[in-house]
Amino acid sequence: MERPQTNAPLARNAMAFVLAGGRGSRLMELTDRRAKPAVYFGGKSRIIDFALSNAVNSGIRKIGVATQYKAHSLIRHLNRGWNFFRPERNEIFDVFPASQRVSEDAWYRGTADAVYQNLDILKDYDAKYFVILAGDHIYKMDYELMLQQHVDSGADVTIGCLEVPRMEATGFGVMHVDETDRILQFVEKPKDPPAMPGKPDKALASMGIYVFDTKFLIEELERDANDPNSSRDFGKDIIPNIVKNGKAVAHHFENSCVRSTQESVSYWRDVGTVDAYWEANIDLTSIVPDLDLFDRNWPIWTYSEVTPPAKFVHNEDHRRGYALSSLVSGGCIVSGASLERALLFTGVRCNSYSHIENGVILPYVDVGRSARLSNVVVDARVQIPEGLVVGEDPELDAKRFMRTANGICLITQPMIDALEE
Repeated sequence: MERPQTNAPLARNAMAFVLAGGRGSRLMELTDRRAKPAVYFGGKSRIIDFALSNAVNSGIRKIGVATQYKAHSLIRHLNRGWNFFRPERNEIFDVFPASQRVSEDAWYRGTADAVYQNLDILKDYDAKYFVILAGDHIYKMDYELMLQQHVDSGADVTIGCLEVPRMEATGFGVMHVDETDRILQFVEKPKDPPAMPGKPDKALASMGIYVFDTKFLIEELERDANDPNSSRDFGKDIIPNIVKNGKAVAHHFENSCVRSTQESVSYWRDVGTVDAYWEANIDLTSIVPDLDLFDRNWPIWTYSEVTPPAKFVHNEDHRRGYALSSLVSGGCIVSGASLERALLFTGVRCNSYSHIENGVILPYVDVGRSARLSNVVVDARVQIPEGLVVGEDPELDAKRFMRTANGICLITQPMIDALEE
């Protein structure tokens, strides 16, 4: 298909629809009160901010977000941080909670159903292209480049894909492609993933990013809704049908990944386990982290609270407020405490003689005097008691907190309350 000769970016005629209803149960107690896309990341942001920022930075000005599981904190964040869209400029930002729009007993039954149930609204947006996004991954990507490939290739669907070591692809949807990147087969979590042409040790894994022409997507969703055997899912139903009966093309993340001069690799992370979440956050404290959050050319938009600057006080032996290789957000007070490779979110207070090492501390935590925390993730608003020691006795830690196989302890307020019982 020949692309029309125009200087206008394709993103101007596209709508992004972010699927943000998942619980993220592998994050354990971190998602007891919030959906995975609403989980904090990087000192100021939420996970969903990365997909949304990619859309805005790519030039997309029509965005919808589908929510379902424990959506209050997510919706509140979106209302506070993403309220700058202006209808008079033909900009749209809508939230679509599961609201039984199709029938009184039908919540969102799958990723495709989350779009289908809102088709009557989405048709009014008059977007030529639809970009379906997962709301729970950390990456920077220019969707305009993916849209360009979609139009130039004449594909029915274009699927964002990662190159991964072949035997590490068993947990993904995997594309079997030919030399032109046309998808010959889509296999969900295969035991023996198909290799890429010319790269026998690599496989193409789905990123959960799909580009459609809107008209074609509507037809597919309506067809799928009338199939009694469908599970109403893009990966399980919609995509395999298009691979079989239409034209599906793979888009390589490497071709549209956004990298600053400080980033040497194409960065994409699924922070879906406590270990992966801790590691991705702690990596940000490195001298040159794999993910550059200081890149002003591709900002990560979010809700920014009005807070005073971070404060460090006391300069006495054993009571010196300092931070080494750490990120400290606004509103934090490091009062005679020491930090090493720590990431403090907004409003954390570390009291005298306390020490945090390799710690991810979520907003408004209060760390009591003389506490020692290492290799931890502390949930928001937890009150750490004076003298608590975590990270030095594996057996004791496992009895009191959620301790992973890699030795990372997740600490929540109910766990702290249980210590006093």
